[in-house]
Amino acid sequence: MSKRKLKESNVESPECISQVQKIFRERFCHNCAGGKLFGMEQQYRHLLELLKRTTVHGESNSALIIGPRGSGKTTLLNHVLKDLREMKQVTENLLEVHLNGKKNPFLSGLLQTNDKVALKEITRQLQLENVVGDKVFGSFAENLAFLLEALRRGNRTSSCPILFVLDEFDLFVHHKNQTLLYNLFDISQSAQTPVTVIGLTCRQDVLELLEKRVKSRFSHRQIYLMNSFDFKQYIKIFKKQLSLPAEFPDESFAQKWNNNVEHLSEDKTVQDVLQNLFHHTKDLRSLHLLLMLAVSAVTVHHPLLTAADLQEASRQHRTDSKANIVHGLSVLEICLIIAMKHLNDVYDGEPFNFQMVYNEFQKFIQRKAHSMYNFEKPVVMKAFEHLLQLELVKPLERPSVRAQREYLLMKLLLDSSQIMDALQVYPNCPTDVKQWAASSLSWL
Repeated sequence: MSKRKLKESNVESPECISQVQKIFRERFCHNCAGGKLFGMEQQYRHLLELLKRTTVHGESNSALIIGPRGSGKTTLLNHVLKDLREMKQVTENLLEVHLNGKKNPFLSGLLQTNDKVALKEITRQLQLENVVGDKVFGSFAENLAFLLEALRRGNRTSSCPILFVLDEFDLFVHHKNQTLLYNLFDISQSAQTPVTVIGLTCRQDVLELLEKRVKSRFSHRQIYLMNSFDFKQYIKIFKKQLSLPAEFPDESFAQKWNNNVEHLSEDKTVQDVLQNLFHHTKDLRSLHLLLMLAVSAVTVHHPLLTAADLQEASRQHRTDSKANIVHGLSVLEICLIIAMKHLNDVYDGEPFNFQMVYNEFQKFIQRKAHSMYNFEKPVVMKAFEHLLQLELVKPLERPSVRAQREYLLMKLLLDSSQIMDALQVYPNCPTDVKQWAASSLSWL
């Protein structure tokens, strides 16, 4: 089909739609610095000026960026670093070390859960493995001083400045004697290599967690991000985040898309969706997820977003992940969850064991009117273990070798409303099972 016929039939070219989806994937999923900053212009100028003094004038410093999760701490830092790297005076003159105190299996190389691991990561990121070699150091401070000495080039003004970024800064205070923080803040005050330490944290009381000697070496510069915008500004953010850039290859489609976004922002249905999200959380990552879900509905034959797309995205966004897991369970597993629900009701949330759940299930089976097959105990145990694997049930203690599986104490990680909501949409759920779930008393 020719491009002309595509336009006439309200069908866009695959290349155009592919480009649209690529732009929004990068914007919403990769936390890139190419987007826009919202409501943090003053903080941007403050941080940029601070880092310019280090990279251009050789001043050492330290600062904390503090704000709730999703307030834009990482986005702000990424924007500042991007603009900093583009300055002529800074090009190839800034060394960066990024550390993360959080234990996260998906952040390989960013698991600095103790000072020894952190120092190894600093050595790797500064590419000084060959310089260190097999040298043995008496202390963390000696090792760090050796690394910085290896980077020095003549006097202070000609040495490469180093930026240390400590993400999840509050987790570093739990390191033994706060040695890493003490030494980093100490060198940021001394007349050695220009060093700036930037910490990112969501804890406003983080300074109270610092030891006296560490606090005395910190500059006490704090940059706060508080998501203080109102709903009108939130609508503007929605429009900017969902608009295509001026340099989009197909200008006519970009104009059509952006006009459609303008109309959507004025639509009552869309405003209700956004208002629900706004009142729930001002975290812009939640808005990004909502918009990403909506944009995923865009196709060659459905090139422009509609209010219905955003409504469906909102429904998916609000869907309980655990309730989704329940939808995929077998009827036997559903029955075991209902038995646990009744045990929670009868014993006021006290822990239970498999034997109690099995007994409760048997009471239901022994009723005259039921549609369930009476499974053998090993089969029921297998179903129970599957619920454990899905993390819908959690053991209270680590099981010992001698402990009998039937008597390990467990806790259900679903509440009654989640169970009942899941049963309402469970495909082909037997009526008597639903009635059993809805009854207020167990079948005693």
